Amino acid sequence: MNLNFKGRDIINIEELSRKELDHILSVSDKMLPLINKGSTLCKGKVLASLFFEPSTRTRLSFESAMSRLGGSVIGFADPTVTSEKKGEVLADTIRTVDGYADIIAMRHPQEGSAKVAADYAKIPVINGGDGGHHHPTQTILDIFTIKKEKGEIDGLNIGFCGDLKYGRTVHSLAYALAKYKDIEVTCIAPKALEMPRYVVHHMEKKGIHIIEKDGIEKSIKGLDVLYATRIQKERFGSEKEYTDIKGSYYIDKNIMSKAKNDMILMHPLPRVDEIRYDVDGDKRAVYFKQAHYGIPTRMALIALLLGAVK
Repeated sequence: MNLNFKGRDIINIEELSRKELDHILSVSDKMLPLINKGSTLCKGKVLASLFFEPSTRTRLSFESAMSRLGGSVIGFADPTVTSEKKGEVLADTIRTVDGYADIIAMRHPQEGSAKVAADYAKIPVINGGDGGHHHPTQTILDIFTIKKEKGEIDGLNIGFCGDLKYGRTVHSLAYALAKYKDIEVTCIAPKALEMPRYVVHHMEKKGIHIIEKDGIEKSIKGLDVLYATRIQKERFGSEKEYTDIKGSYYIDKNIMSKAKNDMILMHPLPRVDEIRYDVDGDKRAVYFKQAHYGIPTRMALIALLLGAVK
């Protein structure tokens, strides 16, 4: 298989094979020492950071990644200061930016917007999240976190907890895990927020054993990884309905005491109160480390797409 990434777009995790994912993880590992040492791999290259909706971790880690590769960054984090405010369509924005930069990282609230950008740009486009659709670089850093913290991905029992219906990070990670072997996935969610059937069917078709539960306490015991997500208040019809459900889906020291000593607790962040602050000191709580892994993984993607590494 040709593993030449130069000039490619990263729009959807499904477009990457297991071999390609493993290669990205390998290059990401090589980027770790460059975070502190710095690099000139992308000297003279420009990243356009186009964020049409709020972001903390994704935007800043992309910009940090390019800076640590020796490149520079242009762009915006507030679309109201751009010509979109004047009615400019996305295609025209992309065709303009295409002449200013060597690579684009973009987040946009509209589903399918990343594909539109890739269709109009001659330079590589990396999807930093397009509405509720895809977030492939989050998935890559999630897979990298599991690999670094557990040593392997094949053969793990991985739990998803919280809002599994609307969470794009969970869906993308489920599709990525389907590329690996002997995976068992435990879905922990209330009926109203359970994993969509199309995601479950895809995983089952790929040979993943699915277990569906509605509570954390008993489900956590056999897990190697627990991936928690925020239960979104805006998805409920009443305050009481939301309060009743969210109270069953929080993780505290008591819940963690029932988990394996080597389980890792992940979260894509931001959290609200689904993980209590007293859990932060637990060595198994790796969500901030997970966020920091966004730097080497995005360094790897930028360098690969620009042809600075192979």
